[in-house]
Amino acid sequence: MKNFSKIYLIFVFLVLYIPIFYLIFYSFNAGGNMNSFTGFTLQHYHDLFSDTRLIIIVLQTFFLAFLSATLSTIIGVFGALYIDSLNRKKQNTLLGLNNILMVSPDVMIGASFLILFTMIGFKLSFVSVLLSHIAFSIPIVVLMVLPSLKEMDNSLVEAAYDLGATPFQALTEVTLPYLTSSIIAGFFMAFTYSLDDFAVTFFITGNGFTTLSVEIYSRARQGISLEINALSTLVFLFSVILVIGYYFISKEKKDA
Repeated sequence: MKNFSKIYLIFVFLVLYIPIFYLIFYSFNAGGNMNSFTGFTLQHYHDLFSDTRLIIIVLQTFFLAFLSATLSTIIGVFGALYIDSLNRKKQNTLLGLNNILMVSPDVMIGASFLILFTMIGFKLSFVSVLLSHIAFSIPIVVLMVLPSLKEMDNSLVEAAYDLGATPFQALTEVTLPYLTSSIIAGFFMAFTYSLDDFAVTFFITGNGFTTLSVEIYSRARQGISLEINALSTLVFLFSVILVIGYYFISKEKKDA
């Protein structure tokens, strides 16, 4: 059984990573397609950085992800604090509503936001995409923070009150520092979800704003370009750097 588990795990990793490395490998192909490797070149990376429109879209996408992750983390943390302060019945109700959003299809969420914005006459733009990304990221942050909050010893907060701390001081100097690792994890999860979202964004993006996933989809319909391979390679490397950074931050917090 143990050997089967190892084989299955290896198989899963191969299925996940082989397409990624295949894409990266052909980003250096001198040919114009992924049918055969004809030679090594960096021309596709040069073309990528020469494509002003695509670079602007990349910057827009990362700015959107950073802003939505920051705002959803703030709201999600205070949402988790509020849920933790309720009685068991109300907690279960709110967590149930929270989990429904987690498992709901992205297509349904995107269509719901499109209907909502259309009904109230809200223009589809950067703001509409930002609001939707914040909305579907908040439940993720809540689920990341709430377990750590429940594990926290309440006597720490009570001790702070006994020493004369105000509720704000207890929050900023006791509770939030204790939740730092979970808050960082929630931020990174929200950032990742926003960065790679396609279905929701596809419904509510306006003519003046688009994201990387929507742009890649639009270009892929016109034919495969190795410039997209080069871009995907850089985004993948950036993701690896984020994971490594999160690992060291978490390690430092645990050692502290």
